Amino acid sequence: MFGTNLLERRSKPERIADQAWQHLVSAVSTAGDSIRDTARSARHTSAGFADDAGDLVGSAADEARNRAIRAFDALAGRQPALPWALLIGTALVGAAIGWAAGTAARAAGSRDRAVDDIEFVDVQRPNDV
Repeated sequence: MFGTNLLERRSKPERIADQAWQHLVSAVSTAGDSIRDTARSARHTSAGFADDAGDLVGSAADEARNRAIRAFDALAGRQPALPWALLIGTALVGAAIGWAAGTAARAAGSRDRAVDDIEFVDVQRPNDV
């Protein structure tokens, strides 16, 4: 009872300020809950992004390291190493293309020989004499 009498005796600006304060507290509380929920969902979704970004940064760091090593070697006057994997791969592809071309040429040549193997024989007929 004592509290109700005090609330009734307040002036109109005090009541409006109290209502505004209550709305503000409610809005901040709701916003805090919303931000907490958003932060939770962002944390879950960002875990995948962080993994992807970590992989990307790792590969970028490896590339930067390789470029730095090559630049240092170039400044030191060292010749770059031969790309053996590329050379061997090119040689294997060339050998495969050569084998395929040779097989195709032999197959084409064997068809021509079959035509050359046909012999024509002149037959004399009794009526032609």
